[in-house]
Amino acid sequence: MKKENKMKLTTLSLLPKRVLLLATLIIAFGCATDDTQTVVNFTELTFQDEFETDGAPDPTKWSFDIGNGPNNDGWGNQELQYYTDRTENVTVNSGYLIITINKEDFQGSSYTSARMVTKGLFEQQYGRFEARMRLPYGKGYWPAFWMLGADIDTNPWPGCGEIDIMENAGAFPTFTSSAVHGPGYNGGLAIFKAYELEKERVDTEFHVYGAEWGPGYINFYVDDVLYNQVTPEDVTGEWVFDNGPFYMLLNVAVGGTFDGPPNEETVFPQTMLVDYVRVYKYNGLD
Repeated sequence: MKKENKMKLTTLSLLPKRVLLLATLIIAFGCATDDTQTVVNFTELTFQDEFETDGAPDPTKWSFDIGNGPNNDGWGNQELQYYTDRTENVTVNSGYLIITINKEDFQGSSYTSARMVTKGLFEQQYGRFEARMRLPYGKGYWPAFWMLGADIDTNPWPGCGEIDIMENAGAFPTFTSSAVHGPGYNGGLAIFKAYELEKERVDTEFHVYGAEWGPGYINFYVDDVLYNQVTPEDVTGEWVFDNGPFYMLLNVAVGGTFDGPPNEETVFPQTMLVDYVRVYKYNGLD
């Protein structure tokens, strides 16, 4: 991407409510869009969870993926955790959603965590999708805030499309990344870009991770920095992001292909704190 990745934009989203692999990928996977980036106006909330009621997450907004994948294969990524909906792994307390990752023997896995989804409850095409979060730290952690095409049951991945708003390899606490996956550009061929925080970390401060998505483009943000834009010209296959609504996912994986397995220095348990998740309607160009 030719645009400087220190471009500053002021949005409503910034109001707080109260690996060696990454280093290589930063160089290897740039973005080739031109200097003109699309910026739109997102002010009308369509989804909002401020996590103000202690206990289980709101069942009208979130459900759970349970287990270690439909084929018992670590969700296709060699992940090591078993996802549950137990309070030991996911709860709301003191204004935060708390996903706790435990090292424990459970259902044949050595770790437990949680994976929350809005599938069938909230799905939207276009708009701004954002979450304010503080992430865990350590080799083998893989926190993510992402989206999948709502037609996934009839149009299996990667045909449904995937938008990764934020992923972090736990061994690299100053980096996050974004990506899109679709037919011909998925897995290791995904359109990927990493972002490095300046004098901050993902595990010691909260940051807002967002995507602004409209017809023919997806913009990715960390806080007020627009650091990546992906358009149909950037992908090597079919652009599937104008075909219908997507739903959101929040999870923390352990191990897998992104940061590899934990090592002897990885500390358990740890938590991912989510201050809020907000979605705004797409209202067209400014």
